[in-house]
Amino acid sequence: MKITTRGRYALRATLALAQLGKDGGPVSVSTLSEREHISPIFLEQIFFKLRRAGIVESVRGPGGGFFFDKPLTEITLKSILKASGETMETPPCDKHAENCDRIATCLSHKVWSRVNKMVDDYFINITLAKILEGNVDTTQNG
Repeated sequence: MKITTRGRYALRATLALAQLGKDGGPVSVSTLSEREHISPIFLEQIFFKLRRAGIVESVRGPGGGFFFDKPLTEITLKSILKASGETMETPPCDKHAENCDRIATCLSHKVWSRVNKMVDDYFINITLAKILEGNVDTTQNG
């Protein structure tokens, strides 16, 4: 698994939006761009993907910008990364499961499958609310 710049910036931008838009009002791309030192064009691309995924909404015109479409307690790190185009799986080997005649007995495949499940479980249990609270340790069920 490799998180690209787009995924890292998507997380930074959503956290900045959460901090700057505490009252639920829209925050402009230019404000987010200045705060996070991310190109406004790149941010617009990221927020387009986040809007398409139902994570954010937007208002056009003066005083417009982006705001969250659901509570921060419902927005997971996995949903942000997935919406930005990140894949959340490690490549277990050079073969795809459907083309592998060893899949049932392959010990390596079992290890990588478990790693993928652990990563998925971790990212799905981290919400924006937890990150803002400083509570990203999900090893204790929340």
